[in-house]
Amino acid sequence: MNTSNNMKVRDSAAVHDLAALQIVRGQNFLVQWLGKDITSVTARSHHEMLLLLPDAGAQVRIGGTTHELPPRSVCVLPGGGAEVHLSAGNGAALVASSRLDLPVNTAVNHSAYVEPDPRIIASDQGYRRRQGAGGVHVIEVDKIAAPADKPRLKMFKTDTLSINWVEYFEARDRSQLSPHSHGSFEQGSLALAGNFIHHLRVNWGPDANDWRDDQHLAAGSPSMITVPVHLIHTTEGVGGGRHLLIDVFSPPREDFIERGWVANAGDYTRERSA
Repeated sequence: MNTSNNMKVRDSAAVHDLAALQIVRGQNFLVQWLGKDITSVTARSHHEMLLLLPDAGAQVRIGGTTHELPPRSVCVLPGGGAEVHLSAGNGAALVASSRLDLPVNTAVNHSAYVEPDPRIIASDQGYRRRQGAGGVHVIEVDKIAAPADKPRLKMFKTDTLSINWVEYFEARDRSQLSPHSHGSFEQGSLALAGNFIHHLRVNWGPDANDWRDDQHLAAGSPSMITVPVHLIHTTEGVGGGRHLLIDVFSPPREDFIERGWVANAGDYTRERSA
């Protein structure tokens, strides 16, 4: 698929199995898997970062202060630097819209982002924390109720990111999948527990030479896929047991904020229009 100025843009996706400390990116976000044998990592960002603790707690040290973080939590870390300490065997993930501490080519899929996609809107849309800027904000996932009309949706945000924590047991009902696409932002999907199939479909445009067969990409855990703009997608949890998939967006999903689906949206104000 080409833009109006004939610039070739990303129109396919791949699953990346994640080893310790590896990063997979989108145009506006970077997701780093802190592997189960990693005990310490440092990170720096212009903006707030998200530390995802799906199974066990951690410590984070910021500005000389150490914070104890509980298991099964989403932790908003302030912009600047943070030092994260994990117990061996835990595993965690760090999500950011910028990483000042890393080389620009650090992501395993860096080559796909040499040229920016002009259709993707900027990550900083003017969201700022109302109070407590510079602090660590902890959200315990099990204390958050999903919206009545979206029982598997638990969404959280920072100043430049939003995520959806999708967790369920046993296989997903194949008669209740949700194929969709996005016109101005990418979607990252980080698999942290269970096995999945990412179903992908290219819209048919007027040029049949651009048509492609559907893809059904198997994904284990931990793994990551970044879905480009306009690519139709849905993810199916397969097999038994626990499934945990974290969907990543940057900028924050304004449409979900307006529907009241983002649990901590009230912590932020918007300083300017998009």
